[in-house]
Amino acid sequence: MDLSGKVAIVTGAGRGLGRAYAVALAEAGAAVVVNDVNAETAAETVAAITGKGGRAAEVVAPVGSSEVAQRLVDTAVEKFGRLDVMITNAGILRDRVLWKMSDEDFDAVIDVHLRGTFTCARAAAIRMREQGTGGRLILISSPAGQRGNFGQTNYAAAKAGIVAMARTWAMELAKFQITVNAVVPAAATEMTKTIPGLTEIIEEAERTGRPLPDWLRKGMGLGTVDDVAGLIVFLASDASAGITGQAIGIGGDRLSLWTHPTEKAVAFREGGWTAEEIAASWQTTVGAQPETYGIPAPKIPEA
Repeated sequence: MDLSGKVAIVTGAGRGLGRAYAVALAEAGAAVVVNDVNAETAAETVAAITGKGGRAAEVVAPVGSSEVAQRLVDTAVEKFGRLDVMITNAGILRDRVLWKMSDEDFDAVIDVHLRGTFTCARAAAIRMREQGTGGRLILISSPAGQRGNFGQTNYAAAKAGIVAMARTWAMELAKFQITVNAVVPAAATEMTKTIPGLTEIIEEAERTGRPLPDWLRKGMGLGTVDDVAGLIVFLASDASAGITGQAIGIGGDRLSLWTHPTEKAVAFREGGWTAEEIAASWQTTVGAQPETYGIPAPKIPEA
């Protein structure tokens, strides 16, 4: 993939997945605006790019506000002349079960993930429309947003909302040749290290340099951050021009397309439904095969 001449912004690019995205885009030829709240890690990502002859600039600021979103777009235009790709990756966690989650826990995650995606995408879309040459909005979601996850009311809600925004913006921006897709990544990061059963396996792989086992890479679709970066480069390229409004999963050896919510089962009754009639027919009609929920626990092979 040749991204020469393209300019991208990656939020939350100081480490983990965001850093992998930024480096991969630069290696493909794009100039990259690196955003992070940590000045040291942002500078390290920029150095990793420029040290190999790439072009990069940093913006140290927390996403969420319209002012920071505009600053990111302005930096791309001032430093590199245009904007072609916006990747909304920045995120935080404030995990608590429902009855222990504070207003502050909820608001902090929603502000960074959901509002940050909205403000950055809006600022990018305005600039891309002005340029008149199309563009790419790549929104980072999560399996938690697709299936829910214990202790992650705020995070799951934000990530589900991001996919909904991708579908909406894909319609609104289609006539401007701006595609909008959500990426659902799974990778071994500081976040996934906290999953019971995976901590020791991930740490051992990092310590020894050996790849994660097949039951993780294929069965769970969990690999390294670099395994995810190829999809980002593809979606940023001209080769993805016909793809929009999709939720695309990637991790390890696994590439997938998530379904949009759709009616699974339908039942009809002339004159409508009373509560008693629903109760009497539920298990033999629409409730015969209820949906699962939650991210499946890893099935660790027996030694």
